[in-house]
Formats: sequence, C-alpha cells, structure tokens
Amino acid sequence: MSHLIKNAEIGDEILVDVSVTLGTADLRVNQLLKLGRGAVVELDRDVNDYVDIYANDVLIGHGEVVITENDKIGISIVDTQTK
Repeated sequence: MSHLIKNAEIGDEILVDVSVTLGTADLRVNQLLKLGRGAVVELDRDVNDYVDIYANDVLIGHGEVVITENDKIGISIVDTQTK
C-alpha cells in the first residue's frame, strides 16, 4: 500500500533560517570598540533601497520594511530570486 503525502504536509518538518539584511558597513576594530549607546553606523544603502532576504544564507529575494498592525517590523516581498 503506498502512502501519499498531501501538499500541506510536505514542508511541515523542515526548518529554514530566514534573515534580512538592511545594509552593511566596514569598520576597523578600533572603530567598533569605540561604539557606544547612541552611536550611528552608516550603512551602504539609501533609506528607500530594498532589503535583501536570505533563507539559510542564500539570497532569495528583496523587500521593503513595513510596520505591521501589531506594531512589529515586517518585510513586504517585492521580488524573488529563482535559479
């Protein structure tokens, strides 16, 4: 007897680490050590640029930062990367 897996069950047990990168900055160690409360680190992106979305350290798309109804930070996906 064969067992069929429903589509809804296919990925139920697989965990994926999703992360979002707002931008990056290069700092020397002595600059990093001088950072304190209230310090601002300028990133390599403009405020209106898309953020990068990664799944298990692989770029999968881009998005925009949004505030959700529950006052949480979210990402609205604007495009996805396909191979």
